[in-house]
Amino acid sequence: MTLQQIEKLRKELDLINDQLLELLNRRAEIVQQIGRIKKENNLPFYDPEREQEMFEKLTEKNSGPFSDETIVHLFKEIAKASLKLQEKETEEQLLVSREMKKEDTKIVVGDLVIGGKIPVMIAGPCAVESREQMKAVASELNRLGVSFLRGGAFKPRTSPYSFQGLGREGLRLMREVADEYGMKVVSEVMSAEQLELAEEYVDIFQIGARNMQNFELLKEVGNAKKPVLLKRGFMATLEELMLAAEYIYARGNTQIILCERGIRTFEHWTRNTLDLSAVPILKLKTHLPVIVDVSHSTGRKDIILPISKAALAAGADGLMVEVHNNPAIARSDAHQQLNLEEFASLMEGLGLIKKNKSGC
Repeated sequence: MTLQQIEKLRKELDLINDQLLELLNRRAEIVQQIGRIKKENNLPFYDPEREQEMFEKLTEKNSGPFSDETIVHLFKEIAKASLKLQEKETEEQLLVSREMKKEDTKIVVGDLVIGGKIPVMIAGPCAVESREQMKAVASELNRLGVSFLRGGAFKPRTSPYSFQGLGREGLRLMREVADEYGMKVVSEVMSAEQLELAEEYVDIFQIGARNMQNFELLKEVGNAKKPVLLKRGFMATLEELMLAAEYIYARGNTQIILCERGIRTFEHWTRNTLDLSAVPILKLKTHLPVIVDVSHSTGRKDIILPISKAALAAGADGLMVEVHNNPAIARSDAHQQLNLEEFASLMEGLGLIKKNKSGC
């Protein structure tokens, strides 16, 4: 008789389990509907006041045998799972997500491609300092087959007394030298005014780590017609980087290159800590090309070759490297910039040296 009673009660439990599962799934569908409405109206997913109100109502109605604390714990887990559902659905709906576009995005700049089969090298000095400097660097880069010339005309510096860049003159110098050697210009902008000024000179706008969440600037480059290289903030999550890219993409500019440049940790033997896991994760989560800044991520020249190899092995579509004709007298980041011989050695070590357009 006892076994028959247990079997009967177990069948009743199975029935209740089925009902609970059905109700939980129905609850999840409603949560997703609420999430879509919140997204359309730019409302936060998490509402602590609503959650507290829900728990209070539940404990008022609770007649046991579970304690109020147990009831609150159970429903907190349900609420947590529901919030994850909303966030997951939103992530999958991002225009930059792999779910929205299965094939890889390729950034075409003239006859050059970023995100193709061949990794690209973006190289040049931290800051544009003079015509002689830019010409010396560009000449060597061109000899090694590098097609993207980087350099800062506007420099976001921690100290207000540090070199801030040459501004328009720096842009003009870089453009003239790049044209002389058939190269494309990559340079940072920090404001809408600088963006308008740089339009004439720059092929790829760079948004630096400090401005990754400068949302008004992201909107402005989203309205631009040129590619954008978006660097990850040194305290930003990968999700925050994706959302920053979404600001640009949602405005109509689909030419976005993501850049991992290291994050701030407790480590002090490197300038930052290179998060190599970011490369394959971003390649899985987004359809955008991903490059790695191997100079800012470590701040060390002595490990730049193995770090560069690791970045490419992880699936990076290219590298960004700081190169100066005389790093000892550089006006910014002197310790991490490669000299011309060191850069040639890096290119050789990576097997990336190729003939330039003139066949030299």
